[in-house]
Amino acid sequence: MPAALRFTGEDKDMTLDELAAFVEAAKKAGVPQDNPVRAELSTSGKIKQVEIALDEDDD
Repeated sequence: MPAALRFTGEDKDMTLDELAAFVEAAKKAGVPQDNPVRAELSTSGKIKQVEIALDEDDD
């Protein structure tokens, strides 16, 4: 499994600022822009966690 960048919401669900920080960190890490973002959602449909592979995603 490739190395991944993972962010989790500080208060369980992610805020827009936390999501923006994830995107900025992925760009700074040089993640290929066509890699899919994986997200874990709460039962209410809110984002709890996002993750992206640091190199090419073969899944």
